[in-house]
Amino acid sequence: MHRSGAAMAWNVFKFCTALRGLGSIMILLVLGVVGVTYYAVVLTNYGPALLLGGLDSLTSLAVLIFFHCLLVMLLWSYFAVVFTDPGIVPPNWSPAVDEERGEADPLNELELSNLQSDPSNQRIRYCRKCNQLKPARCHHCSVCGRCVLKMDHHCVWVVNCVGALNYKYFLLFLFYTFLETTLVTISLLPHFKTFFSDGEIPGTPGTLATTLLAFVLNLAFSLSVLGFLVMHISLVAANTTTIEAYEKKTTPKWRYDLGQRKNFEQVFGMDKRYWFIPAYSEEDIRRIPALQGLEYPSKPDFDSQ
Repeated sequence: MHRSGAAMAWNVFKFCTALRGLGSIMILLVLGVVGVTYYAVVLTNYGPALLLGGLDSLTSLAVLIFFHCLLVMLLWSYFAVVFTDPGIVPPNWSPAVDEERGEADPLNELELSNLQSDPSNQRIRYCRKCNQLKPARCHHCSVCGRCVLKMDHHCVWVVNCVGALNYKYFLLFLFYTFLETTLVTISLLPHFKTFFSDGEIPGTPGTLATTLLAFVLNLAFSLSVLGFLVMHISLVAANTTTIEAYEKKTTPKWRYDLGQRKNFEQVFGMDKRYWFIPAYSEEDIRRIPALQGLEYPSKPDFDSQ
């Protein structure tokens, strides 16, 4: 039994190490898909169509404008997720409020000592791997090897954890990826149909293969990203994360569900000018503590229910 547990721990360790090693490979894969798509849409099909004149030129111009705008927002959101730390527990952090008891007094040194010697104590959350206290909604990531504030999941596509400080950027990445891939799929559909026509197919074998590959890739990404986007929209509406949604399956009520509007503001902020860009206004950061990942308001009457 002991050997089986050790083997399982070793397999998990190797799996986490393998995920860390993906790193730059996944980023290069994303950029590779973007490059193939750019070549097929701009250089092969709609760029040259600008010279045809008439309605074809206007259609091509409209497609290229929307394509480049969405591409800029997609890449901006993507690298914001990649390079933004999702949030870590500050050194020597200690809760000022015991949520289980509803008391506003900080833990004294004796309580902290007893908690560290007894990690099974459920009154305050404690990470045995990091040997530190954990704020509410914080979870340990085995891939990153640290506790992440309001951790949603570790995403191999962005080579980073998705947590409190970059969750909005991740959602925008999904949103702009869906719009971009849908636009590319629709715009390349007429060119894709020519493969099955009886007439002469324009272009070289290389450009035809690139167009076909770009169409298939973008169609696949569009459909798959739509599913993730719908799922995360429902999570935001309920003010929960992927991990929390799994953990609270048997819990009929959720203390952090303050209503859809307030739940949305805890992720996207209150300033509408910043809703669709991967950034926050200084005022939102100052007046919404939840954006920092350490404090989250809960229902006033939750403990009395």
